[in-house]
Amino acid sequence: MKALVKYAEGPGNMEIREIEEPFPGPGQVKIRVIEAGICGSDLHIYHSDIAIPLRPPVVTGHEFSGIVTEVGEGVTNFKPGDRVVSETAYHYCGKCDYCRDGFYNLCVERRTLGYWYNGIFTNYTVVPEDRVHRIADHVDFTSAAMTEPLACVCHAIYDQCRIAGGDVVLVVGCGAIGIMAAQVAKANGATVILAGTNIDAARLELAMRIGACDRTANVQTDDMKKVVGDMTRGYGADVVLECSGSQSGTNMGMELIKKRGYFTQIGLAGRKIEFPIETICYKELHFSGSMGSRNHSWRTAISLIASGRVNLKPLVTAKMPLDQWEKAFEMFSKKEGCKIFLLPMEQ
Repeated sequence: MKALVKYAEGPGNMEIREIEEPFPGPGQVKIRVIEAGICGSDLHIYHSDIAIPLRPPVVTGHEFSGIVTEVGEGVTNFKPGDRVVSETAYHYCGKCDYCRDGFYNLCVERRTLGYWYNGIFTNYTVVPEDRVHRIADHVDFTSAAMTEPLACVCHAIYDQCRIAGGDVVLVVGCGAIGIMAAQVAKANGATVILAGTNIDAARLELAMRIGACDRTANVQTDDMKKVVGDMTRGYGADVVLECSGSQSGTNMGMELIKKRGYFTQIGLAGRKIEFPIETICYKELHFSGSMGSRNHSWRTAISLIASGRVNLKPLVTAKMPLDQWEKAFEMFSKKEGCKIFLLPMEQ
């Protein structure tokens, strides 16, 4: 079967290759990939500027939905025909303090689907039974394929910060993650400002159209201090969710957050950035980062999708066959559209 493979370390070194179809071992589930999304980290893998452990040659990709086609010995919770998604934390030790406390996303032995183990930019993948989650019959495969990024957003919001009803939340960056974060914040009763740049005009319009936010702002043309001040009586945003992974986005968020506010860095820059760390002290901020997701993040994300409290399907603006991955990666890099999917090739 055809697969998009990172075949060696270093920038580039990615191509479509023919690989053998996998089979499930004991405790494993084989899943036919139906739909698969491109994540920003997939581009970081391509450019080799990400700190997550990588073991090439490896099939890339980790955001997907699919159907169980076969189960290995000892699997009791799934059967062929089940509609499913899968967590990306393929392996973790289960014994360290982080794992025992439920934070296996921080396990030093954590090895990830699409980085260390063969991922989902192909026709079939195999994952441990414990990582698999069913999706409701009424949930479409397109929405379900975005459970993984939504789970990351849920971890960032529910574990790493605090949003109360009536809070004003500033979401910096209006890619798929930013629009998801805005929707989750609104689902928790917040008033949401979603900020982007000139190139994000279509994304900001999309977010407003689907009700993801209460106000959009263009950081290049709007007076952001006035925008946020007018909605907060001059105090600043209660919560900032930084989803752009940019130095300017972090700096702006630090300026516009109120004293004792909650700032969560979700976007990954892929490089060192400078920001005014003294502001954390001067404002007594609750400042945190966020990495990946946990089991309950997945359960929360699945519930949000099934209940309709988030609307993900409109975020997908292009679906392309796997052999057009280079064009798709370029579109992603240029912020053309919002969420781009790569679909498996016919065998």
